[in-house]
Amino acid sequence: MNVQLSAAIVALALFTFSPARAGDLIAEVRVGASDVLGSGDSRDRGLVGTAELYIAPLHSSKDGLAKVLLEPRIQIGVSGGTAATDQAYAGLNWHLPVTDRFFVEAGAGGTVHNGDLDSGSGPLLGCRLLFREHAALGVRLSDDVNLTATIDHSSHAGLCDGPNDGLTHAGLAIGFKF
Repeated sequence: MNVQLSAAIVALALFTFSPARAGDLIAEVRVGASDVLGSGDSRDRGLVGTAELYIAPLHSSKDGLAKVLLEPRIQIGVSGGTAATDQAYAGLNWHLPVTDRFFVEAGAGGTVHNGDLDSGSGPLLGCRLLFREHAALGVRLSDDVNLTATIDHSSHAGLCDGPNDGLTHAGLAIGFKF
């Protein structure tokens, strides 16, 4: 899947919802950029762009940490670049406010990619479907805008044959809440 097609899919999803309906289903939209972490020939090159939707379908009557654990958001996203492996991913995201302005996030899910499996010049990923974990430190710039420092990692964790160079990115994203 190329980056342009992925971006078009996310844009179509965004414009399908009217603002009133988006606030009911989509909690946040984030766009960002990151760099590939790693060294040597088995790493992607170049800047990686991301676009993500965060859906908040679950509600509990609990408070505090129990509420955070019982109300993960669904994260759906795409990432890629001209010299990087393109990915489409989904998973669960737990958002924990630390103060009124600062928060941390963690999540896990899966990704599908268009990278090299067992030969080529980039990272060798072994299989098309990978596990994906992510974390973020964020700050609320206003009631509706967040800035996050992000890191994510994708690999097959030894569950399929072939090499497992993995993909790791670190970057910044800006989020717009509904």
